[in-house]
Order: sequence, then structure tokens, then C-alpha cells
Amino acid sequence: MIKRLLICFLIFVPALIQAQVRPQKSMLTVYQDSLKHLGYKMINNEEDVERKSANYDFIKTLTATLKLPGSFGFKFDSVKTVSIITSPDDRFRIFSWHVMNQDGSYRFYGTIQINTGTAPLEMYPLADYSPFIANPQDTVTDNTHWYGAQYYQIIPVNAANPYYVLLGWKGNTVKSTKKVIEVLSFKNGKPVLGLPVFTDKLGSKNRVVFEYSRQVSMMLKYLPEQHTIIFDHLSPPDKRFKDKPDTFGPDLSYDNYRLQNAVWIFQENIDLRNVADPNDVDIDPKKQARQDGAAARAGHN
Repeated sequence: MIKRLLICFLIFVPALIQAQVRPQKSMLTVYQDSLKHLGYKMINNEEDVERKSANYDFIKTLTATLKLPGSFGFKFDSVKTVSIITSPDDRFRIFSWHVMNQDGSYRFYGTIQINTGTAPLEMYPLADYSPFIANPQDTVTDNTHWYGAQYYQIIPVNAANPYYVLLGWKGNTVKSTKKVIEVLSFKNGKPVLGLPVFTDKLGSKNRVVFEYSRQVSMMLKYLPEQHTIIFDHLSPPDKRFKDKPDTFGPDLSYDNYRLQNAVWIFQENIDLRNVADPNDVDIDPKKQARQDGAAARAGHN
């Protein structure tokens, strides 16, 4: 009798669990369709008020979606207007996106979703505070004072206090674009943005910000085999414009940050042949910049 009961238990309990999971997946798919539609509107609608209205609805819908059990494992593959990247250790993932303002500038939005397994949703909305951060490379903030960007890569760093490096695109104005090397760590389970782990001849930085002409592309790429972040060296077209970063562009030389003892050391004018990824022998900076930008908005680099 006990054996029969055990067999029945082994048969019916998994079936019951599957029956509960199917409706959740169905709801996630329904929400995904709504997010896809709203995401398209907030990027492509020509009216400023319509873009912002769609973004407001997108935020509400995304929040409701992430509250569903099992949402962390759902990929949202069809929502192309938002960057969704998961940390390599599967600890969290970041949703980030942008909305263009009427004057051609950008505001960024996002949230950090923690992988809680079967526990209730743990999420930290990212509030773009960029206009009020005078010196972003010297500033440490929390998620409510975020130096907004749209991220395309997460690089985990093992240290006494582990942290994650984020590579991001940051549309700026009608004249210039920015890219950002951000740092995310957790203190008492809460996100902290910025950490003095980037070192050059001027000292330490909490994050690295590049600004350049909106008419050009910039490569910013991580080479895992060399533990190196490589990027185009930016310079003005003429010395007269040395104080106008919105005129800067790649000058066919390259710099990097190399990881040493949990700190990133700046190296100038490096030889690409010495750091080339074995899986990408012929590095094409323009192609790489386009790939990076694909995580942000088509047509912006």
C-alpha cells in the first residue's frame, strides 16, 4: 500500500507543479508582448509626449511582470529596445534603456533584478541623476542617484570585496555621445555604483567616462583572455578644440585598462597585436563599436 502511494506521489506531484508553471509562463509571454509594443513606441514615436507616455506604461508593465514567479529565468528575447544582461554568476540581471528628449538629449531608465529563486521579487530601480552629477568620475552613488547608461556587458571581478564592471553606451546631446565604464558592488545586499579601482597617472577614478562626437563611433571592449578593457584613444581634430570633447574622435591609436590585483591600471598607446583576442584575430574597431551600439539604439554609437 505504501509503495502504491509513493508511486502516485511521484507521478502526480511533478504533474501538478507543471500545471502551475504553465500559466505563469503564459502570463510572462503576454506581458512580453506588451513590453515589445510599448518599447517600440518609446523609441520610435515621433511625438515626445507619446514616447514618455509609452515609457511610463513600460515601467509599470515591467514591474508587474518581474513580480511573477519564475520571471528571472524568462529571457524577454522579443523586447529588442531594452538591454537585458545577466551577471556571469547568475546573481542578478540589469534592464537598461533610454528615451530621447525633445532637444535630442537622452534620459536613461533601468532596474537591477536580484536572482531570489522562489522568494519574492527583489528589485532596485535605477533613477537617472546624470544632470546633477558634476564630477561622475569622482562620485559614488546608489541606485537612486544613477549615472544613467545602457549596458551591454558585465565583467565580474574576484576580490576581497567582489565587484562587477559594466560597459555602457550613454547618448548625450545632439553633438556628443558618451560611453561609460561603471562599477557595481553590493553593501549589505544593496547596490553601490562607483568604486576607486581605475588608476592612471592622475590618481584613481570611481568610473571612467568617455565623450566624443556623435558623428563617429568608439570601440570599448573587454578581452577576457587578457583581463583587459580596450578602447579607442579619443583626440580632437585640431589642438584648438582640445577643450571641446564633442569634436573628439578615434585617432587610430588605442589605450586600455588591465586588471592587476583587483585594480584596473591604465596603459596608453598600446599595440593591439599584443592584446588581440585569439577568437578575434583581426579586430575591427568600427565593427566592434557597431556591435556595442546594437545593445543600445540602432544608429547610435
